[in-house]
Amino acid sequence: MTELPDLTAVELVAQYRAKTLSPVEVTEAVLARIEAREPELHALYAYDPSGARDDAKASEARWAAGEPLGPIDGVPLTLKENIATRGTPVPLGTAATELTPAAEDAPAAARVRESGGVLLAKTTMPDYGMLTSGRSSFHPTARNPWQLSATPGGSSAGAGAAAAAGYGPLHVGTDIGGSIRLPAGWCGLTGLKPSFGRVPVVPPFLGRVAGPMTRTVADTALLMSVLSRPDARDHLCLPPSDLDWSSPELPTAGLRVGLQLEAGLGLPVDPVIRDAVTAAARAFEAAGAVV
Repeated sequence: MTELPDLTAVELVAQYRAKTLSPVEVTEAVLARIEAREPELHALYAYDPSGARDDAKASEARWAAGEPLGPIDGVPLTLKENIATRGTPVPLGTAATELTPAAEDAPAAARVRESGGVLLAKTTMPDYGMLTSGRSSFHPTARNPWQLSATPGGSSAGAGAAAAAGYGPLHVGTDIGGSIRLPAGWCGLTGLKPSFGRVPVVPPFLGRVAGPMTRTVADTALLMSVLSRPDARDHLCLPPSDLDWSSPELPTAGLRVGLQLEAGLGLPVDPVIRDAVTAAARAFEAAGAVV
């Protein structure tokens, strides 16, 4: 039987709606998972179990009244440390910054609060987000839940570890050159770097995006429906668009798919990974794509 912390956000929302689960019992189960695993994973910053319990109780009351705030009401989640939350310092992973409390929520934080998400904590990152190892002069170094001797990848290191360990289903990272995609790949997650400007960020920064890190494609789509809402503070963001993030079926006939088996640098490709990628390409080919 699947434990509560391992349920997807889609499953949780369906059970909240059916009144077969409560955000309070789910949050308590996730907090217990965190207490059990965090001493070895070091995924979290500004962990706030009291605030999470308050959020969960408020969500429970809304679901009882049939008035959820949004599509992730009552779902436990984390935000990467560099996504500002009101009243919490933003060290950017480095001991070189002053710990000044943030004056307001960044767009991603504002959107998940407006939608009723249960914020558990921020997640750790390396200095200024510049190391794929996740090593930080401010935070303890996050570890990969699948193998504690290994890194979860960076720079959304804590987010990758938290998602893989079941610290709730929804996690938000940021990405310029791989900071969502690397830890997602190394931790066995679904990670999406959205098109630049689709998810507002503050301060506006050319190239940086915020995006979901989850265990399923459906949860990534659900979280994108929240994160992609507009915010006037980001003058670089794309015009608002009512996109369908629910993974609608797309025709594959004639789709052109590139198959890259060697990057030309780094470690040799593991045969198991090569076989899996090749099998995926052949599946596209069987569906009518040109590989």
